[in-house]
Amino acid sequence: DMHVDGFRFDLAPVLGRTDTGFSAQAAFFAAMAQDPVLSRVKMIAEPWDTGPGGYQVGGFPRGWLEWNDKFRDCMRRFWVQGAAAGPDAPSGCTRGNIVMRLCGSSDLFQERRRAPAKSVNYVVSHDGFTLRDLVSYNQRHNEANLEENRDGHNDNLSFNCGVEGPSDDPMVTILRARLQRVLLANTLLAQGTPMLCAGDEVGHTQNGNNNPYCQDNATTWIDWSAQDADLLAFTQHLVALRHQLQPFANKWYSGVADGNGLYDMSWWNADGTVLQHEAWHHATGRSLACLIGKPGRSTTPLLLLFNAGAMRETFVLPPGQWQALLDTSQLRGQSKARGAGGMRLPVPAHSMMLLQITAEPAP
Repeated sequence: DMHVDGFRFDLAPVLGRTDTGFSAQAAFFAAMAQDPVLSRVKMIAEPWDTGPGGYQVGGFPRGWLEWNDKFRDCMRRFWVQGAAAGPDAPSGCTRGNIVMRLCGSSDLFQERRRAPAKSVNYVVSHDGFTLRDLVSYNQRHNEANLEENRDGHNDNLSFNCGVEGPSDDPMVTILRARLQRVLLANTLLAQGTPMLCAGDEVGHTQNGNNNPYCQDNATTWIDWSAQDADLLAFTQHLVALRHQLQPFANKWYSGVADGNGLYDMSWWNADGTVLQHEAWHHATGRSLACLIGKPGRSTTPLLLLFNAGAMRETFVLPPGQWQALLDTSQLRGQSKARGAGGMRLPVPAHSMMLLQITAEPAP
């Protein structure tokens, strides 16, 4: 009657905990799978709790979706902590790590024969900083909760971009806006199921409070009159691109070429060479490119260019005629950039681009 699409379970490992530990075959899961109604709706797990064996990301039964905190932490380290660390310092998330998370976290789901869509990718949830606060505060500011600022997470992988809290400094505000956009793009375009926290698309702030469960006031209320119109338009553009193209199909990619020599997916350095060997694990690597030969919905190949560095990076384009569909360095993400194979395309600092091939290269 109420058109409920499904359920999200808090601290979900308790549902599968038996006398011998957590089990994906526990009675509760079996009952859900056999129910004629519940077996057809969405079941989403927060796959951790504080009990024994409480961290179970990837361990739930087939059919369940799971919050993926490894995606969250890797994105924060690569983009946010990377911006804080400087050009020669490690971000804490290598290129191998970022690729694993962008591609559905195969280490968690593929071995269990579960589809990439079962990974719920997010950077912000109802717990912790909002997206805007993630790039505006180095420390939590929970004094209003009357627990002497001791509540809430202290390890947020955040960066205030040079000033703690509100700022009118153009250098600070530009970097904050750019980081918000690139994090939204990574979340919405990655392989898996994206989750956005309400308000992040309009720049909602909780003034640094990362545990506002007790604040039924302007701290948590979304101020629609103060919404960031550019950020909202950017998010709408991203959602449209995902629906139109679905850059990554809901399948596990092999990285192997077909009979025509087309790779379903391949990863490249900015100079146009294939990413391999130690380059995957280089601790300060900030740029990489993904050529998706077989996207989910696009009828022609797609190209993703990532530059988490502090300086503009120039990428060598693969063969073909390319048209940019997204540039996160722009306020609303729109881009008219074009280029042919072999040309060099600049990607601004702390941003990414999405391009689509418009013509096959001449034989």
